[in-house]
Amino acid sequence: MVINSVLVAAAGIVFAAFWFVGSWARLRHIPGPFSASITNLRRLGWAYTARYHEIQRALHEKYGKIVRLGPNCVSIGDAREISKIHGTAASFPKSDFYRVFQPMVHGKIVAGVFNSLDEGLHRALRRPIAGIYSMSNLVDFERYVDTTINVLLEQLDRRYGNGEDAICDMGTWLQYFAFDVMGEITFSRRLGFLDQGTDVEGIIHQIWKVNEYGACVGQMPWLDRIWAKNPLVHSLFPPKGSPIVAFAVARGMERRAAIKDAKEDGEEAYNSRDFMSRFIEARAKDPANIPESYITAWATSNMQAGSDTTAIFLRAVVYYLLQNPECERKLLAELVRARKAGRLSDVVTWKESRDLPYLDACIKEAGRMHPAAGFALERVVPRGGVELCGKFIAEGTVVGINAWVAHRDRAVFGEDADVFNPDRWLGDAGRRVSMERCLLTFGAGHRTCIGKNISYLEMYKLIPTLFMKYQMTLQSEWTIENHWLAVQKNLLVKLRKREDWDVVA
Repeated sequence: MVINSVLVAAAGIVFAAFWFVGSWARLRHIPGPFSASITNLRRLGWAYTARYHEIQRALHEKYGKIVRLGPNCVSIGDAREISKIHGTAASFPKSDFYRVFQPMVHGKIVAGVFNSLDEGLHRALRRPIAGIYSMSNLVDFERYVDTTINVLLEQLDRRYGNGEDAICDMGTWLQYFAFDVMGEITFSRRLGFLDQGTDVEGIIHQIWKVNEYGACVGQMPWLDRIWAKNPLVHSLFPPKGSPIVAFAVARGMERRAAIKDAKEDGEEAYNSRDFMSRFIEARAKDPANIPESYITAWATSNMQAGSDTTAIFLRAVVYYLLQNPECERKLLAELVRARKAGRLSDVVTWKESRDLPYLDACIKEAGRMHPAAGFALERVVPRGGVELCGKFIAEGTVVGINAWVAHRDRAVFGEDADVFNPDRWLGDAGRRVSMERCLLTFGAGHRTCIGKNISYLEMYKLIPTLFMKYQMTLQSEWTIENHWLAVQKNLLVKLRKREDWDVVA
């Protein structure tokens, strides 16, 4: 009996040793920290520091364009490899990292447009509504953005516009703005962030906690299966319901009731052209194949993904312009010329913004310098393997390109890639196209963020409007690079209304 136990234990040790050596040897030709080659605990620790983006940049500076981050995980630092991994013709599926971001609702895991791994499900979720998100259609939503911009300006005037220099946490107000815009364009109803001047029902804080958890546990996804996705744990420690999901469900019920009442009264159905109405219309075209739950999934995705990414992007643009006064001066000069020529409204329109090349350059450069995600957009190498950065990577290997690394690629963006320089986007047209192909600000390929045009609509309208109306000066040593996930608060600025446009010209 004792001998048998010893033999079983020895066999187990031998098996573990062979597995360990085999796992290590599989990617032994890829440079990187030795500890990372034997355990994912190292990269989980990097994510926990909330400085994963800086750590990955440092690792690529040390080891080169390709770095081993885990026993089965490789980071790619060459921006020119983006098309190979994320291009429309690429067949690299998403990794288990994204499962961590799939919520459990009533004991069932629910996948959305962003976090679905199944390509068939992704197509089923995206195809019925993709056309709604085209820029030509989104211009119809401009009036909703205008309404929310005016509410933001009214609040800033009331709280900080008394003629004296006032300290404003612009980062928080931009976050409130982004959330309320999504409420307006999705449901024709703001969530109340701007009106109340507070984090309604702790929604922002909750999203921060979800992203914080996902960024860390996503490095070892099996931890999520034994904890957050464990039915037993759910029964013992029921999670709090998402206020965003509750809001989306309530608005959906209201809208369906309004449509039903209108039909019963012999009137035309509710004719609002917001997202909720269009989601309902999309399902009505194919109810047999589009379950009603898709409407809630679409609306929730709008609120969660659209608002947070946009808020980060808006703060980045404001921060870098204020940190670089010469760039701010150039933007103001462009706005003054357009204003004097009668080509700029008090609230800048989307069409007017298209004739502001320096504004366009500033927004592109801010997105390059500060992409919203601080971790790699992980994919899995398909059957047959692939060559990346001159190295063969076997099938099944998790590979990823961190936008914070790719966007600093000097071979693509120049020797000053670490510097905020909007002028790089105003030079040679060919170079500009090459740089645009190497951006991961909203992802790339067929899994590009479906709501990116919403973000652009908000930014190209709000940024020039904000800088036309207010003079802002940074008031803290806070650095945007230290806050890479969701809530980047404490962007403190001294706020004062602009009086004399000729001076800034």
